Amino acid sequence: MPGGKPAHDNLSSRDKPRVHMNPIRKFDILVPGEINPDLILSGNVEPAFGQVEKLVESAELAIGSSSAIFACGAARLGLRVAFVGLCGEDTFGRFMLEEINSRGVDTSSILVRPGEKTGLSVILNKGADRAILTHTGLIDSLTAAEVSDDLLSSARHLHVASYFLQKNLQPGLSDLFSRAHTLGLSTSLDTNWDPSGQWQGINELLPQVDVFLPNEKEALALARMTDLESAVEQIAATCRVVAVKLGRGGAIARRGDTTARTPAVKVDVVDTIGAGDAFDAGFLYGFLNGWELEKSLGLATACGSLSTRRTGGTAAQPGLEEAMQHVPPLG
Repeated sequence: MPGGKPAHDNLSSRDKPRVHMNPIRKFDILVPGEINPDLILSGNVEPAFGQVEKLVESAELAIGSSSAIFACGAARLGLRVAFVGLCGEDTFGRFMLEEINSRGVDTSSILVRPGEKTGLSVILNKGADRAILTHTGLIDSLTAAEVSDDLLSSARHLHVASYFLQKNLQPGLSDLFSRAHTLGLSTSLDTNWDPSGQWQGINELLPQVDVFLPNEKEALALARMTDLESAVEQIAATCRVVAVKLGRGGAIARRGDTTARTPAVKVDVVDTIGAGDAFDAGFLYGFLNGWELEKSLGLATACGSLSTRRTGGTAAQPGLEEAMQHVPPLG
């Protein structure tokens, strides 16, 4: 186990998990998630109908999906990560299985469904902006029932991302979190943006979430507030820890009455795809090793910032040694 000691040794009783975590488990993190590659097209162009052909500067097929990018980032830091999800027995499914596995993520629990299609996102990068077209395929097909108690028992922590894309996971997620806690796991949630703007079901889930990881817009929308600090305080009163990504503004986190802030690391930004997922990986590394809130936030911000140096969500994810060089010393 990275860090060499059980998680949460230095946390107050309020912040400790509901059930004592067993550090002697096969995996540190289990990720039930969506599986799809990203076809990333980069160039200063906009698509146009009418059979208009335009040229882009580059094209790359890369690991996509928030859950998979997170899993690769956590494994890059040295955490033992297992992934459970669904993909087709097709080119995109084979690509994702090979690429995720090559980055040290255990893929033995991924279910391959012959005759069905793996999802795909086509991303057009134009400077700091991008447009995304997604074919869902099997992205939204995983159910909570497919995450068995035996699989849960093999891990210390359960991380769920892309809540609003994983529509068939949503109905059973409360029960999944409950089973996870009963079996000794802590939990985390990164919803990503809700296209409907309704944020249904999240407030009911938050009491079962140990670490909530929204970005600034998501936190404000969920709290239905315009002031970030007030939104963070409100959310932190419901879940155990909240860490909010602020992009170029760094990040803010709160646990109980303790608030921490950290600036972003200055890098030449090439692509922000997956930066939030790399942030999540860094924060959970610190959380699982019982680090102070400020140190965990510092690692998270370093991981998120450094991940933007290359195209795609995983190409520039840092290892622990590199990321720690950018973590400010505790004040």
